Amino acid sequence: MYGPLWRRLPGSWPLRCLEAGLLLLAVVGVCFLWVFPVVADHLPFNDNTIGGQTGSHPSPPPARPSSSTPQ
Repeated sequence: MYGPLWRRLPGSWPLRCLEAGLLLLAVVGVCFLWVFPVVADHLPFNDNTIGGQTGSHPSPPPARPSSSTPQ
């Protein structure tokens, strides 16, 4: 996959590296701006299973008694 892309890029080796880096940045930018926001609605990452009902706050754990006597 990368070989045909590398052969299609014009210029010398340093220019090809720069062009490949710019293409990579463009692909990452497109993913963050348009692809990920659309796909995020269909992924289960925001589905919480801990906490019970909406609006309920779990009580804090009971405090441990501190012992001042060394053992």
